[in-house]
Amino acid sequence: MKKIFQLTLLLIVLSSCTEDVKFNNPAFQGLKDNVFWRATTYKAYANTNGSVTIEGTLGYEKVILRTPSSVEQVYILGLDDNAMASYSNTLPSQLEDYYTGTNVGSGQIEITEFNVANQTISGTFKFIAVNEDETNTDKPKVNFKEGVFYKIPIALTSNL
Repeated sequence: MKKIFQLTLLLIVLSSCTEDVKFNNPAFQGLKDNVFWRATTYKAYANTNGSVTIEGTLGYEKVILRTPSSVEQVYILGLDDNAMASYSNTLPSQLEDYYTGTNVGSGQIEITEFNVANQTISGTFKFIAVNEDETNTDKPKVNFKEGVFYKIPIALTSNL
């Protein structure tokens, strides 16, 4: 009787275990100032001039990544305006705009896959962007690291 009870208890315990697996496919996420940040909406544009723009939005917050090409390689930020990253928060009480550009900010965007057949783009990013408001000494920069964009759908658009 004792063995039947133990077997029944074991079966109940094993049958109540479930795995709730959630796939992030597609995904746009990273660590913003060491806090996990995941976009709820995302999109990418392959522009007719060859450049690529990838956007991720979380409420009032938006990250924009731009590369001069869709070639699978590393694009360095802060050298010129060809490759750039920006972060903005449009919540009226927290208006902020950060950007990288010519000799401003630093980081990189790496395109690891540009899938023409499925029309998706994947890669990684990290950047330090400077606040447009130079008088804001409380938040002079924003830091994104361990950023990933995975299988973001691409749409063709005009030159930007």
